[in-house]
Amino acid sequence: MTPERPPLALYVHVPWCVRKCPYCDFNSHQRDTLPETQYLDALLADLDADRRWLEGELDRPVVSIFIGGGTPSLMSADFYRRLLDGLRQRLPMANDVEITLEANPGTVEAGRFEGFREAGINRLSIGVQSFDPGQLAALGRIHGPEEARRAVALARAAGFDNFNLDLMHALPGQTPAQALADLQAAIELSPAHLSWYELTIEPNTAFYRAPPTQPDEDTMADIEEQGFALLQHHGYERYEVSAFAQPGRRCRHNLNYWRFGDYLAIGAGAHGKLTRRDGQRLRYQKTRQPEAYLRAPEQTRRSVSAIEDPLFEALLNALRLINGVPSCTLSQYCGVDQERIAVLLAPLRERGLLQPDPDRIVCTALGLRHLNTVLALIGESLSAS
Repeated sequence: MTPERPPLALYVHVPWCVRKCPYCDFNSHQRDTLPETQYLDALLADLDADRRWLEGELDRPVVSIFIGGGTPSLMSADFYRRLLDGLRQRLPMANDVEITLEANPGTVEAGRFEGFREAGINRLSIGVQSFDPGQLAALGRIHGPEEARRAVALARAAGFDNFNLDLMHALPGQTPAQALADLQAAIELSPAHLSWYELTIEPNTAFYRAPPTQPDEDTMADIEEQGFALLQHHGYERYEVSAFAQPGRRCRHNLNYWRFGDYLAIGAGAHGKLTRRDGQRLRYQKTRQPEAYLRAPEQTRRSVSAIEDPLFEALLNALRLINGVPSCTLSQYCGVDQERIAVLLAPLRERGLLQPDPDRIVCTALGLRHLNTVLALIGESLSAS
């Protein structure tokens, strides 16, 4: 029997920014003037091409839209009004569809929040990263702490009661006191959601070529332990490795990723995943370079392939969740017997990296702290089996 297809989301990528940050490994490119009309036409042509490719497969309503970048808030409110009108004409939408826009706190963009709200965006993700002026400079951010606070005030004034703040720790030379002061400053702004995550040095970034000095592992662990306690004290529930939400304010779009959902993808470099009616799961990517994407958006799809190891992919996502995944759900999704999964994961349970509960696959606190190690061990076990 063909399994029931999962919920469907949409990711939209806007590849431009004012300045490339030294830690950023996303598909982002500096540009002074933005080709709004050309890119809007390209996004809709891209989606039209996908609809032809996926004819008969897109009958599910879109439950969430996430517009990421780059810096999507550089685009005008009118751009998003026309984009969302075009999306609604082409795709069925859930009545309560969550529509998130990533925003930079710089004052030029913050003034557009009212227009974004009127265009139909109902959730913001504001990239604060730090409230320390020195750290913001080291991270290459174009805003200061007061601009971040002003952006939050303007977002609220525009009617956004559902917004996320992105915040980093383990910053260059950062002490535990400084990291917790940053977190306290974010909490005082009462966002509905907080993404609090460790700065990681990724290949193909300026920080990779000239790595900054970060706190050692023990200090990072102390920062996280104290930070988790502070967030819990203020009513933020940790539901994913680095995601914390007030009651009822979890990010539905990201939960769809972590719970094996499907997601369409349009825009330069965007990645998508789709489950067909016959149960086949496909992964695809769009052309990364914005100039090439703009030239031929209807021919932009690249690297279409079947997902070869759904079990590893599912664990890669589900183990990020604090409550993990029921064993039966994982078994049904992957078409793998629960007993085989139990045998595969037994060594991780013995090492204290996974909880002993046979009915649920969930990391221990130690496993969450060393999630990359957990996933590497699972990958090795699958390769050997």
